[in-house]
Amino acid sequence: MPPELSVASVPRAGTIAVLRLLRPKHWIKNLFVLAPLIFSGLFTRADARIEVLFGTLLFCVAASMVYIINDLSDLKVDSLHPVKRLERPLASGAVSVTTARLVLVGLGALVLAGSYVSIPLVAVLIVYIVLNLLYSAWFKRVPVVDIFCVAAGFVLRVYAGAVVIDVPLSSWMLVTTLAIALYLAAIKRRDELEVQGDAARAVLGQYTVPLLDRFALMASVCAMVFYCMFVVTTRPVLAFTIPFVLFGIFRYWFLVDRKGRGESPTDALWSDMPLAITVVLWGILCAYLLRQP
Repeated sequence: MPPELSVASVPRAGTIAVLRLLRPKHWIKNLFVLAPLIFSGLFTRADARIEVLFGTLLFCVAASMVYIINDLSDLKVDSLHPVKRLERPLASGAVSVTTARLVLVGLGALVLAGSYVSIPLVAVLIVYIVLNLLYSAWFKRVPVVDIFCVAAGFVLRVYAGAVVIDVPLSSWMLVTTLAIALYLAAIKRRDELEVQGDAARAVLGQYTVPLLDRFALMASVCAMVFYCMFVVTTRPVLAFTIPFVLFGIFRYWFLVDRKGRGESPTDALWSDMPLAITVVLWGILCAYLLRQP
């Protein structure tokens, strides 16, 4: 029986089930909000750190809203999926539709309350939520557009980090973020198509593995070129971080090709020690080189 027809038989959702509904493991993506703080060198200021921390937490709230909206819209499909019907709280019946909607309303209230601290930040979050609503309703079925929508979410994260501390955002940083996000999104679609077939998503039937490989290759090359241009034109001191970025891209592609971990970049980062260490060392090195006296 589909989960929405058996809600009455499911007891009140437990804290763990509701927490899984928010997908805190995926909040690591919101660390992109920290990028403007680091690359502007303002991380030495306590007020800037607090503002960006607030922005990151509020983006986690907005992201959880999007996850719930997606789970509600995909409930029937997820309930038939061999894995998602067991892992997703809504599809498995661990959380009722009513509970999910109540949580969604509560998270929305928190986002709106954030306008008392930063109206520009909340404006970016609203754009992010609207974009994802359009994605769930339509864009996810349109090839190429679906990939760019996913990538746009990462660009908005970086932009949110800039507006919350009121610093100008380098054009090179924006296009670098876009290219990296396109690379991750293309790899995700490629892995879904190769492992699960075109039944996993409606849009996958319009892709081929070689085409997605070319998308990923182009995006990864652009990401590396744009990052180098950012370093050369804006932050020359970061030249020593370029090998870390190269290694990270190479290592992730290895994980996709040999380990089949492209469907979830988050899982790949959490589960692969060399990749995780590379990301951490890159962040530490950036902070060290950009520190202000």
